[in-house]
Amino acid sequence: MNSNRIIRSLGITAITAALVIAAPLAASAHVPVTPNQAEAGSYATLTFKVPTESATASTVKVEIDLPTDTPFGSVTYQAIPGWNAEVVSATLPTPITADGTVITDAPVTVIWTADPANPASGGGIEPGAFQQFVISVGPVPTAGSILFPVHQTYSDGTIADWVDPTPADGTEPENPAPTLYVQDAPPAEEAMAGAAMAGTDVTANTVAVNTTTTEDAASSESPLAVGLGIAGLVLGALALVVSALAFTRKSRPAGATSNSTTVGK
Repeated sequence: MNSNRIIRSLGITAITAALVIAAPLAASAHVPVTPNQAEAGSYATLTFKVPTESATASTVKVEIDLPTDTPFGSVTYQAIPGWNAEVVSATLPTPITADGTVITDAPVTVIWTADPANPASGGGIEPGAFQQFVISVGPVPTAGSILFPVHQTYSDGTIADWVDPTPADGTEPENPAPTLYVQDAPPAEEAMAGAAMAGTDVTANTVAVNTTTTEDAASSESPLAVGLGIAGLVLGALALVVSALAFTRKSRPAGATSNSTTVGK
């Protein structure tokens, strides 16, 4: 095999490897909630981890939709320096009765918006970084599971809607919505992810938990950042091989071939 063919083969291999690596990383991008299980009747503190997947725009607004068919009686949020937050209440599509009381209004959305005039906001969640958004809800209604659709607005005006329910078999949809499992058991993959994330200590110290830094971005292991890093290593290795082959061809004496010769008797 001559050097040109080797270079072409290595190029195809590098591109294929980069695509194979990037595909599962891109598919894993989502907004998880921790914990992802709670008991009916309890009060739960839920942490939503929102990564910025865009390479050019920052996340400047995050909206979390609350259930209206099984509403929460109480919803509070943890403040984030540089961000404005509010709990929006509205009239329910259908009144419900809880403990003998007819409920017509309830919290339906929690909204955080980065304040561009406040330096503490950092202009939002920059590319490659993530932010944790914490709410306390309760009492947790008796339900199989509760969906929390999330709407993520970027500084360029685009919106990522994390609204798709996860099937019972655990297959991740294109835009999975954070899900809290109450009576239903979480799919195997989500149960493992929830258990792993539950090991993260989330304290009441707002600054320590919510201030986004470069170290946060590195520890988040953003799928986009990891994919680009690995692809860069693959292409770098390819460049070294190509350089070595070019040097070998240049230094080979004129008339020499790549085939060995046998000295006759």
